[in-house]
Amino acid sequence: MSLKKHLVHEFKIRVFEESYARIYKCLTMLNEKQLWSSPNSTIPSAGCQIMHLCGNARQWILSGLGELPDNRDRDQEFIVQENIRKSDFIFLLENLKSQLNRYFQELTEENLEEIYSIQGFNVTGFSAIAHVMEHFSYHTGQITLLTKIHTGKETGFYSEIDLNQHNNLN
Repeated sequence: MSLKKHLVHEFKIRVFEESYARIYKCLTMLNEKQLWSSPNSTIPSAGCQIMHLCGNARQWILSGLGELPDNRDRDQEFIVQENIRKSDFIFLLENLKSQLNRYFQELTEENLEEIYSIQGFNVTGFSAIAHVMEHFSYHTGQITLLTKIHTGKETGFYSEIDLNQHNNLN
């Protein structure tokens, strides 16, 4: 399997299967008010973090690698916008997923080695995609923590898995 296929496969697992599922679970647990609330002014709300994730992925992959216009207003992602509802976020994330999947079909091995200037950083295409994976994981964890703070409930992400299993080297 080519490096491109491995990377895209891993992206789809880490972002579309793991992070999306966790974000969607958090959205079901949060009410509309909790979606936009935060313990203090230094911690962005779950809603702001979802907007930030979408803006980052668009800028780094669709604009940075895919050469679409970069019209991101990063500061706007951190302004509470209570008119955006939970259902809007599902549409936003699914639209992003569709656009990324279309781009991944066009992605070449050469694109992974090329150098791109994205958000003031000079990175390879491989690094840009890895960045978005890591960025999604990081902020999904923050969304999860905010959900637990607001609801006082466990998310149950691993409720069907015994995480106390030991590695079997046989």
